Amino acid sequence: MSSPASALEATTALAVDLVASGSIEMGAHRPADARAIAALLPSGTPVYVNHLPRHSLADSLASLAAVREAGLEPVPHIAARRIGSRAELTDFLGRAVAEAGVRKALVIGGDEAEARGPFADGASLIRSGALAASGLREIGLPGYPEGHPRIPLMELERDLAEKLSLAAAQELGTYMVTQFSFAPARVLEYCAALARSAPGVPVYVGLPGPASTAALLRFAQRCGVSASLRALHAQGLNAVRLVTHTDPGDQLTHLARYCAAHASACNVVGVHVFTFGGVTAASGWMNRYISSRGS
Repeated sequence: MSSPASALEATTALAVDLVASGSIEMGAHRPADARAIAALLPSGTPVYVNHLPRHSLADSLASLAAVREAGLEPVPHIAARRIGSRAELTDFLGRAVAEAGVRKALVIGGDEAEARGPFADGASLIRSGALAASGLREIGLPGYPEGHPRIPLMELERDLAEKLSLAAAQELGTYMVTQFSFAPARVLEYCAALARSAPGVPVYVGLPGPASTAALLRFAQRCGVSASLRALHAQGLNAVRLVTHTDPGDQLTHLARYCAAHASACNVVGVHVFTFGGVTAASGWMNRYISSRGS
């Protein structure tokens, strides 16, 4: 039987491993951020480049190329409902693979009220075959620990199964990246459910990176993280400040404990840090964990 001290050491080591195996994000309009990330994180760290409503897919090419030039792994967000045509998608994929060495992408639906082109959701984008034909090897799929503000739970589960099946038929590897949450228990419940329903699919758990309370709450409202926001508001603003303070380490510790306790049935392989525009702060937070590995 392990001692409390050795159990704590094991949890700490696992937390470090989750960060070292993790990823981070940056804006499509900020290619210079790639150098800031590379100064703090290991070569090959996956860096996700977002696809916001105000941007076309092509707007992210400069940032994707900058990520590759900095020695990091570029991963574009591809929001299905924001794509105007199949030609836009295929042109972007061809350039992303050729110019930035893109090998994987995060496929999301996008929150447009109406699709701008032929892709109504992530499944239709995968079904088109364009991703596999471009030379991509792997796709990330979104996970929602708190559910989706507009999609019922049963539909989310059905859509995920369909996406996994479509990707497998095209020999595309798959993994999942979860939305961030301020409710660690919900995240762990969601990971346990995924371990039962999709045991072979690696999961990267989204963490809210260091940011001000105001920024965190603003992005949480925008991203539909409603359940944990309601719980925090019910406890009052002081609780919000305490829980969303500038360090996601508490959530990381909860996750590491879960992984340690469910080692044989845990498909969590890393964390994904949402930066909320604060790339340097988030990279620095990850760096402190990774640097502690050798100490």
